[in-house]
Amino acid sequence: MRRPSLKNKKPINIIKNLDAFPKVPESYVATSAFGGTVTLTVFILMALLTVSEFFVYQDTWMKYEYEVDRDFTSKLKIKIDITVAMKCERLGADVLDIAGAVVASKEIKYDSVSFDPSTQKKQWYQILQQIQNRLREEQSLQDVLFKSALKGYFSDPAPRVDSTPESQNACRIHGKIYVNKVAGNFHITLGKPIETIKGHAHYASFIKEEVYNFSHRIDHLSFGNDVPGHINPLDGMEKTTLEQNTLFQYFITVVPTKLHTSNVSVDMHQFSVTERERVVINGKSSQGVSGIFFKYKLSPLMVRVSEEQMPLSAFLVRLCGIVGGIFSTSDLLHRLIGSFVDIICFRFRLANKDREVLNQVS
Repeated sequence: MRRPSLKNKKPINIIKNLDAFPKVPESYVATSAFGGTVTLTVFILMALLTVSEFFVYQDTWMKYEYEVDRDFTSKLKIKIDITVAMKCERLGADVLDIAGAVVASKEIKYDSVSFDPSTQKKQWYQILQQIQNRLREEQSLQDVLFKSALKGYFSDPAPRVDSTPESQNACRIHGKIYVNKVAGNFHITLGKPIETIKGHAHYASFIKEEVYNFSHRIDHLSFGNDVPGHINPLDGMEKTTLEQNTLFQYFITVVPTKLHTSNVSVDMHQFSVTERERVVINGKSSQGVSGIFFKYKLSPLMVRVSEEQMPLSAFLVRLCGIVGGIFSTSDLLHRLIGSFVDIICFRFRLANKDREVLNQVS
């Protein structure tokens, strides 16, 4: 018998012959309560996973890349705001880099203030210390700061209130200093800085030792461009001492960072810090000068931080995988459970028939 050629068929019939998903007439399909329960469960699970996958698609993460920093010609800005528990006329601050260049202290301002902060400031320092502690314990929180702190959520809400002349027992040292991109140290010590034939020095001949107290609080210390809301490792740090000749040292490694998110793109500088403090005993093996020293160096590597998001194509592929996987798995489980139930029912009916035969024989 000859088969009809394709030329005699209509185009719609040719397309029907290519159907890989033939339909079964409804009269041949039997529904059950068990099948309906499985179908309802499948749709609920599918809806939950789809919503969960949509939230994953909406979320972003930070991608870190490292490369060599080739910019060594530009200036690096150091922004400071430190309160020291001594009178301003007894203190001096400046920067001395490894090349011997001394940055004049003309850009640094000295304001007489009270060392004890206001109630609102104390509350802010407590919140800031809690954030700092969490950052040390959970490094992933830095990604949250990168994405949200730049909007100013963590800015200092408490304005500085001028204290009365009677309570001005401390000195606020603040300002911006532009330095070369080489290692150096910013220091606060006794006496105003002067230049001598032998080099850099601080003139402190007429200051009595009993007035030495380098207890201090770091309101802000940052390197590079200002980034609103960004929390630096030493922000809110407070050190108190009862010793007169105390040397506080902070060893800082500055890392250039290029940050690019959906809201902002900025060049900034992060830094890590190691602290050390000790008492300087004159005339003995202990060497050094009492004061506050920030010794910094620049990392040769630059970090590029970018905000990444799942592409739409990847989201659709994952969504199709969820839908197809659930349908395939549920169909397989439904068939296995259905076959298991049919076998149990068949054995039960067979056992009943055996009992009936035995009863008839008896």
